[in-house]
Amino acid sequence: MNKIEQIQNWIAENKGDFGLISDPKTIQYLTGFYSDPVERVLMLAVFKDAEPFIFAPALEVEAIKDTGWNHPVYGYLDHENPWKMIADRVQALLVDQKTVAIEKANLPVERLEALQRFFPATNFALNLTPEIEKMRLIKSADEIEKLNVAGKWADFAFAKGFEAAKIGTSEQQVAADLEYALKGEGIMEMSFDTLIQAGAHAAEPHGATGPTKIENNQLVLFDLGTVWEGYISDASRTVAVGKPDQKSMDIYNVCLEAQLTAQAAAKPGMMASELDKIARDIITQAGYGEYFIHRLGHGMGMGEHEFPSIMEGNDMLLRPGMCFSIEPGIYIPGVAGVRIEDCVHITETGAEPFTHTTKELQYVD
Repeated sequence: MNKIEQIQNWIAENKGDFGLISDPKTIQYLTGFYSDPVERVLMLAVFKDAEPFIFAPALEVEAIKDTGWNHPVYGYLDHENPWKMIADRVQALLVDQKTVAIEKANLPVERLEALQRFFPATNFALNLTPEIEKMRLIKSADEIEKLNVAGKWADFAFAKGFEAAKIGTSEQQVAADLEYALKGEGIMEMSFDTLIQAGAHAAEPHGATGPTKIENNQLVLFDLGTVWEGYISDASRTVAVGKPDQKSMDIYNVCLEAQLTAQAAAKPGMMASELDKIARDIITQAGYGEYFIHRLGHGMGMGEHEFPSIMEGNDMLLRPGMCFSIEPGIYIPGVAGVRIEDCVHITETGAEPFTHTTKELQYVD
């Protein structure tokens, strides 16, 4: 059974008539075609007992056909009303449109209301998001191989970034240098905006790479990833320039112990919350619990933040094929921030990482 057939069966089992899939990443997962349509409309329509179709901007139609999609593709021009055209296509295939499944986690209210105007008698309560999450949860061998290749290029990026991390060089320049090196190897897309943070700037976990210059005797945090055939890598390393003070070194060593211990412990049958607790207890017992301010990890695959969350309260059992990050962090405002991260996949006996850059503290410059 292919992925589209799984969706068709789910719609039938849940007494739906059809589904409208709006997340570009879900469309890529199900069809092999990816595009960010920005303000335009891209949708995949799936029916329990009729042929699916993709509805897209006219300028994407040929690209969709080139992917090998062998079902109908309908394009629209910018001056045309896409919602009416989608409704017309669906109504031409189905007499009964009582219940439609949508991705509630993705479809904005404005777009939902636009659809409701053209499907006035249709119930939009059926939520496809949990089923999509479940389908994407366990990766196939082919998916894991793509994740491994993406991880290899993340390791390459770390090496180039560490070379660029010199005293007086800005965070922005380091990011530019490593991304330029990747592009020279044909790797054109990052998983997310490369994050380089020097010294106390790294105490902002979701800060942005900026003009801050690297100074002597501080830690520098790298968080980066690459894309390979639609699948991403995501990893973090923290390195030393000169000789950071003892407080920074202590933070690093505690974070490293937490990361290594959790990664070594990850295995099928344990709860996600148990894994989070392993790392969190180490950091808490060292006196830094209040500075570990996020979950231990998140699912990953085609997206950098997928289902599930590795966190307190999530008692989901880990299973072979699950892929997620293990990324404890300690962030002390005005002092330093450290995060060490590998994404892993659960095997029959443990966990294997996609990135292999050493996590022992490296001294650069």
